[in-house]
Order: sequence, then structure tokens, then C-alpha cells
Amino acid sequence: MGNEREFGKIKKKARAGMPDVVDDLKGLIRHPSVAFPGYPAGPVHAMADATVALLKRYGLQDARLIGIAGGYPAVYGEIPAPPGAPTVLMYAHYDVQPAKKEDGWETDPWTPQERDGRIYGRGAADDKSGIMIIAASLRIFGGKPPVGVKVLIEGEEETHGHLEKFVAAHPACFACDAFIVVDNGNLSSGNPSLTTTLRGECSCIIEVRTLDHAVHSGAFGGPAPDALVCLIRILATLHNARGDVAVPGLRSDSGGSLEYPKSIYRESSGVIAGVDLIGTGPLSARLWSKPSVTVIGIDAPSVSSASNILIPRAAAAVSLRISPSADPHRELQLLMDHLRAATPWNAHIEIREASASSGFVCPAGGPAFSAARRALGIAYERPVVESGAGGSIPLMQVLHNAVPNAEFVLWGAEDASRSRIHGTNESVDIGELERLIVAQSLFLQLMGKPR
Repeated sequence: MGNEREFGKIKKKARAGMPDVVDDLKGLIRHPSVAFPGYPAGPVHAMADATVALLKRYGLQDARLIGIAGGYPAVYGEIPAPPGAPTVLMYAHYDVQPAKKEDGWETDPWTPQERDGRIYGRGAADDKSGIMIIAASLRIFGGKPPVGVKVLIEGEEETHGHLEKFVAAHPACFACDAFIVVDNGNLSSGNPSLTTTLRGECSCIIEVRTLDHAVHSGAFGGPAPDALVCLIRILATLHNARGDVAVPGLRSDSGGSLEYPKSIYRESSGVIAGVDLIGTGPLSARLWSKPSVTVIGIDAPSVSSASNILIPRAAAAVSLRISPSADPHRELQLLMDHLRAATPWNAHIEIREASASSGFVCPAGGPAFSAARRALGIAYERPVVESGAGGSIPLMQVLHNAVPNAEFVLWGAEDASRSRIHGTNESVDIGELERLIVAQSLFLQLMGKPR
């Protein structure tokens, strides 16, 4: 009965605090904290300062900026553990993806809008909601949680960050018994899941050259190979006729038991009615445990600037999502070898590595995993399932290497069916935000020693 009363108090406090949570989340969204190269630095620094101020107001008096060499600062703070209690490190990030209204947003992405129980704006879900979940769970305990707490809010998760080197050089700052990574979510709002795997990501740039200068397509077309046509032929070999990745030797992990509903996937992905889904096997495996490859950029003349010439040079950026347990350097080498082997007509090519980040398989079965499952079940009043995630969080493996005995909990308020993270009209469900605040607070309570 004691636990039930405590859990009831946590739910009541979370509900009472939601008006502030909603208002403060809207305030964070107003900062266009895009950390990509070429974007203004001022809004990113302003967002870092706003995060420190917010955490202090919600009970983390030790919140402060820590300098990260070569990049934007991280936000960090600690609350010492009561005697005999474990320490939990809670992670989120304050930087966001770029966004412009002309990309297809219904409203300005930096002016938060509340409608139909959701908050719209860039970063509403990914990952300023994570900051609010961390802050609100601390406020539930008046800044005196039953466990030791460390908070880490990164400023460069969405771009090529610099935090990894800092973690490797200062592992004591991150020593803990469990990490809570609040940068994930459920397939649909109201249906709780624990994320247990993440795919990794590696990428390369391929440049094709066939001529030393552009020439008239009528006078020279036929015998002389066009570099863009050559590049297209190479890229077309990345998939077979069914849409499966055709790069030999890539690793595929076994998928979990949870199936990703096709109706939710089609709705959230925006696949046009009548267009086939590609690949074979369970949808969940295609998304979470098998490789996928995407051409994310091409350097070639635009349609508006087209002229009757043979193109001497063309280039493409190729991104490969890899299975959670795969070695990113091995997988990238296989991709680059495939591109070289597929090059026709003895064209000159140059391939260079752009990125190589590991996936992650969460250690499971320990006390933190059990507490997280129980906390989710109580908060949602529904059975909890386990799922994978197709995206990547490169810092996960770095943290695991720094603190190899710590457990990991991945969750968040990003419901896959509607949040549209990285896309237009990003949003977060206010009810989902409240449930995650309850779950995270319950987790801290369950991890703490009885008082």
C-alpha cells in the first residue's frame, strides 16, 4: 500500500505541473538552436543558457555549462546520491534539425502552436520534450530525488558532435549505475515500449569523373560516357528488384517479436497511396535490425539549369544504416567496395568516408531495466513491450565504453505515428509527455532505497 500511495502522489504532482511544463516547452521551441555548420551560433548559445536556467528552476541547482572543445557547450549538473543509493545519469539534447516554413510547415516552426492535445514546433518532440521530462521528474521530488542524479544535455546530437572525445577523456563525470536516454519514444501514443536496440550509421561520398570538361551532347554524345549516367548506374546497384539492400556481406541481426503495424508506418512515413513498400521480411526487421541504404544528396546540374552537354563530374552522398551489432568500419568498407566494383566503363571514381557510428544493443535484465518496465506499466496502465529503433545515437556506445557496467534505459515522448521528428510539422502529444514524466519519476523512486 505504501508504494501505491507514493505512486499516486507522483501522478498527482505530474498532473498539477503540466501547465508549467507546456509553457516552458513552448519557450524552448522558440530558440532556433540548429547546431549545423553555417547556421548562426547565437540561438544555440541562447538555448544552452535557457536550458541551464530551466533546470535550476526545476530543482537542479548545480546546472551549468561545460565547454566542449571544437563545439557547442553541454549542460551538466549533479545531485549527490543519498547513502547507499545508486546514481542515474539522464541524457537529452538541446540542438535541433533545421526547419523553414517554406519546407511545408503549416505554421512557423519556431512559433509553438497548441492544438488537438499536441504542441507543434521544431524540437517539440526531438528533443526538447526530453529536457522537460528530465526537469519535471526532478521537480516531482523537490530537487531531492531518492537516487543520485547526473544530467547531461548535449548541444550537437543532430550534427557532427564533439562530446564523444570529452566523455572518453573524463569518464568519471559520467560514472553511474544507469543511463536514462530521453530521446526516443513509442510506436503510437499511449502504448508503452522500451527501446532495446538502435541501428548504427555510416556514410561515404562517391565522385565520378569521365571527361576533363563539359562538351556538346550532340557533337560528342554516344561514345563519350556521361558522368551522371555513370553515377546513376552505380547507385542503381544498391538495391535488388525487391528493394532489399544488395551490398554483399552486410550484417543483419535477428528482429524482435514486436511487429511494426504497416498502417502506422505508412501514415507516419508519408508513403503515397498506391506506392509499394520495399524490401522483404517483417517490417520491424527492415526498420530495426537489417541494413538500409539511402542516397541523401547528389551534386549534378539542376533541371532549371540544364543544358545540352555531357556532364564531366557527378557526386553523391550515400548513407547506410547498419544492424545494431555490426562493426561500422567493416560495413562501410563493404559499401565502398561495392560502389567501386559497380563502376562501369573504367570511369574514374573517388570514394571517401564521411561517417561511421556504431549501433547499440542495450544490456537487459538488470535492476534498472526491471524498474523501467515496471514504471512504464504503472504510468501507462498497459503492458510494456520491447522494440528497436531505426535511428542512431552515436553517444550510446561511447557512454557504454566509459561506464561498461552501467545499464541503459531508452524512452521518450516521440510517438512514431505522429511526431514527425526531423520532418515538417513536428509535434509532441501532451498526454504522452505527462505519462513519460510519471514513468521517469516512478523509475527514480523504484531505483532509490526505501525511506
